[in-house]
This record gives sequence, C-alpha cells and structure tokens, in this order.
Amino acid sequence: MNPDVLYEDNHLLVVVKPRNMPIMADESGDPDLQEALKAWLKEKYDKPGNVFLGIVHRLDRPVGGVMVFAKTSKAASRLSAQIRDQETGKIYRAVVHGVPAQPSDRLRDFLLKDDRTRNVSRVSQNTPGAKEALLDYEVLAHQNGMSMMRVKLQTGRPHQIRVQLAGIGHPIVGDARYGNNTEPGTGIALWCSVMEIDHPVTGKRMRFVADPPAIWPWTAFGMIRER
Repeated sequence: MNPDVLYEDNHLLVVVKPRNMPIMADESGDPDLQEALKAWLKEKYDKPGNVFLGIVHRLDRPVGGVMVFAKTSKAASRLSAQIRDQETGKIYRAVVHGVPAQPSDRLRDFLLKDDRTRNVSRVSQNTPGAKEALLDYEVLAHQNGMSMMRVKLQTGRPHQIRVQLAGIGHPIVGDARYGNNTEPGTGIALWCSVMEIDHPVTGKRMRFVADPPAIWPWTAFGMIRER
C-alpha cells in the first residue's frame, strides 16, 4: 500500500482513507486499512515484531477522507477519551439530492440502531435505546438537482449524517442504504474533509484537511476547498 499520509510522528498516523475500504477486518475478507497500514509501517521502519496501530474513530466503509490512527496505546487511550467527550471536531462534505429549503440549519434527531440489520432509524425521544444526534449543515452550492453541503457533527452516531439528511428529504447521492441510489457504481458522495484533535502528548490543537476526490458528483461543483 502507498498511503496518502497527512501527518505522522511517534504517536499519530493520519491518512486519507480510500473509499469503499473497511477500516478493520470484517466478514467480507476484503483488505482493510488498519492491517494495510500496519504492514506499511512494519516495512518502512523494518520492525521485527508486531506493529501497534489503534483505531480511535470510525468511518463507514463506503466513506473516504481523513482518518486518525494512534501509534501507541497511550495515544489511543487519550484520543478515544477526546472523542468520547466530544472534544474533537469533524467536518464532512456531502452531495445530496435536491435543494434544502434552509441554506443552513441544525438537525436534531433521536436515532436507534438495529443490531441485526445494522440499519439506523429516526425514532421518538422516549424510544428505549435511542440516542440524540445533532449536526449543523451549510449548503455551499447547488445545481442539476443536487446540493453540496458542509456538515459539522456535534455528536458521532452510526450512520448519523446519512440518516439525518435522508430524514429531511435530501438523501446523499449514491447512498444505497438510506437513499434512492440511481447512480450505480458511483459510491456514496460523503467525505470526511476535516478532523481536529488535541495532540495526545503535546496537547497542541491540530487540524487535518483532505478534499474530496476529483470524480463525479464532486466535479459537478468545481473545486470548493475547505476553509
């Protein structure tokens, strides 16, 4: 593997996750990002033993973008605590069907995951097991019946962006699970463009940025770089 590395030191490895690649081994048996990066680190530094590489946050398999890994157990513990305490920042780009009535808004829902089907649904607040989901979106551009959004997560629930945007009638282009996927083979138009963390050792605030790939439907909007 030739990873797209955004940052590396003794504690962190930050890369651009390819679309449609699982971050860890699953039942598909397909190559996963964690093991590929461990093999790359082992070769790069000629390590004789096992390589530690901790997963501290998730991206759905079809989604690409900024991915932070921990290279030590101490870094993994501290980064996981940041994410659990919502001290990190995560911004996505999404291309959705239609044009939202509000150019920017905060969406608040309660979500419930079905462990059998792995689908997530919007439910009433008093549903047992439901968790609050908050996000802020801003429409950056729209044309040809689609809109490009900047989405800032306030909570990190499974499939949150996909479910909440579909819930307001604007599913993500290419989302076969929660949308009307009329673009077979294009993949989902959802991308993690920014990740902000405090360095687990120095405490310095760090910001990592990766623009969406130059493929449709992103190219329909030109190059709108992250601020």
